[in-house]
Amino acid sequence: MAKKTIVYSRLFLMGFFFAPATVCSAMPVSDSISRHYYLDEVVIKAPSKNVISPQKLDGAVLERLNSLSVADAIRFFSGVQIKDYGGVGGIKTVNIRSMGTNQTGVYYNGIQLGNAQNGQIDLGKFSLENIDEIALYNGQKSDILQSAREFGSSGNIYLNSRRPKFEEGKNFHLRAAMKTGSFALINPSALLEYRLSDKISLSMNAEVLSSNGKYKFRYRRITPSGQIAYDTTAVRQNGDINAVRAEGGLQHYYSGSGIWKLQVYHYNSERGIPGAIVNNVWRRGERLWDRNSFVQTSWQDEFFACWQLRFNAKYAYDYTHYINNDDKLIHVDNIYVQRELYASLVNKVEVFKWWEASIAYDFQWNGMEKYLNVSRNSHWLAIATAMNLFEHLKIQASVLGTFINEEARSREEVPKKYKVTPGLFISYRPFKKIGLSFNAFYKQSYRYPTFNDLYYTDMGNAYLKPELAVQHNVGIMYEIERKEGIFHLFELKADYYYNRIRDKIIAYPKGQQFRWTMLNLGKVKINGLDATARLVLQFPHHWSLTGRLQYTYQTALDLTDPSDTYYGNQIPYIPWHSGSATGMLTWKNYALNYSFIYVGKRYNQQENIVYNYTQPWYTHDLSLSGSWRIKKTRLKTTLEINNLLSQDYDVILNYPMPRRNYRISLIVEY
Repeated sequence: MAKKTIVYSRLFLMGFFFAPATVCSAMPVSDSISRHYYLDEVVIKAPSKNVISPQKLDGAVLERLNSLSVADAIRFFSGVQIKDYGGVGGIKTVNIRSMGTNQTGVYYNGIQLGNAQNGQIDLGKFSLENIDEIALYNGQKSDILQSAREFGSSGNIYLNSRRPKFEEGKNFHLRAAMKTGSFALINPSALLEYRLSDKISLSMNAEVLSSNGKYKFRYRRITPSGQIAYDTTAVRQNGDINAVRAEGGLQHYYSGSGIWKLQVYHYNSERGIPGAIVNNVWRRGERLWDRNSFVQTSWQDEFFACWQLRFNAKYAYDYTHYINNDDKLIHVDNIYVQRELYASLVNKVEVFKWWEASIAYDFQWNGMEKYLNVSRNSHWLAIATAMNLFEHLKIQASVLGTFINEEARSREEVPKKYKVTPGLFISYRPFKKIGLSFNAFYKQSYRYPTFNDLYYTDMGNAYLKPELAVQHNVGIMYEIERKEGIFHLFELKADYYYNRIRDKIIAYPKGQQFRWTMLNLGKVKINGLDATARLVLQFPHHWSLTGRLQYTYQTALDLTDPSDTYYGNQIPYIPWHSGSATGMLTWKNYALNYSFIYVGKRYNQQENIVYNYTQPWYTHDLSLSGSWRIKKTRLKTTLEINNLLSQDYDVILNYPMPRRNYRISLIVEY
């Protein structure tokens, strides 16, 4: 059945991809298209098509946050939980609205970062040195010119690297940076951007990261009876990291609307895996070597003023070597080699000025070698439409078909290998001149178990079922923006969401950080509220103040079996209350930045009992920066103080985080 469906889908795609040429050729080509082209940076801009507005961090805001990696910055989004195992080298994964890490798509320059082995993207690997924008979309991106896979996640995070920027009269741009600080941190980086012609530019970026990962922490545990079991200060061990990242990109803009991009990426690291601090055991013998490389290309163009095509392709190679030399545990020395081939073709037609339609087809092959020998062919077919009615009402609807063909060792029960999931997004703005809007969406998302979920010897569960998530969301947004006066911008946004997950797959550490226990929860009910407020004030004499507040309330209850002792309990590591606050005070080329993060009480196991209780935690961070220009050279220096009050806290139980720590950076640009 699945094979026939795929064949019919391919035939249908061929007809759809070539049909627009006939339709559009009959339409007059307008001399005034609602897009503007700036040849200096060759940035293509279009009117906002957002049905659901994303959360974004970009430009100067990213520079001022006390963040070393992408994971550190994403903590400031509402509705997001970060699993952080401590230190510079600790693994960091993201979870949006308790839907699970594997329900979150992470895209680097428009193409998804894949990991068929365990489905989790370690965001600690991605530095902010070359990131220009981070955007988080709940549900999916509003522009229907997107790959089929993008319709398949419960939420998507987009990481966009720097676009080459050149000052007038210059064909190149150089940038060198150096960061150092606590834990013997050494983090140099370099960037070169070169303009080969008016339409072709080249960029190269490299970075080295080294740290011993040693920091003091307080280890204090209290028994359920109230007695102190342990209370001591120790030094975190086996948290060292040595990593190198190198990237290269080529961009070619042509014919006003066409763009072709090529990118090469390589990451190589060796790190210790800081294990759990349990029963006075301070040192673990786990080591991890990673080599991640990919080459990806993207091409997009517009024809006849109403037909757009986008083609993406990628090849990725991932090598992982894991060793556990702990003499109290079974010796492990495994190598995992993972390869990925990916191709995507998207076709969008503007039927009328107010109505667009698209179809997208993605194919991906994943193969694992060495320890596991398994391969998987995945197909996604998406059909979507978007309408902008009377300039007040925006509607986006989509249907995604997912088809999986897998070759692996036999098992008694084979999960379903195809699923159709719909989505509907609506936004209504009642007044044209008043920034008040209402939005709502409904979406289904289908998550197939990863290779580790199904096959890994010590933790794999061959009986795992695919996960189906159903999302409901209603929200309101109010925005005021002025170009003159002190009051520059005010934005208030609130969303209530109601999610249901059937056969939710969860994982939590099983003794060793690299190994996990996998199981299905039959039914999980999630209710939550995300609220965001943003204020920008512009004062005389070059003073400005920017503030941002974010708050999340959430219940994520396990409703699998009424006979379970944990029936109706909050699922592990999901807090009821969490939030963040940032403040940025600037004067001319100087900036004082403050950030605060709070995570409320949680439970670290399925039963919400005193023994499994995990205390709330919060941190205060502060930074001061200044920049100067000496002829054609720009200098910038930043001093950061993280965890200002030196709080002792765990994001994950028994994985203590650093106390007060410092960083200083120097950037030179020419």
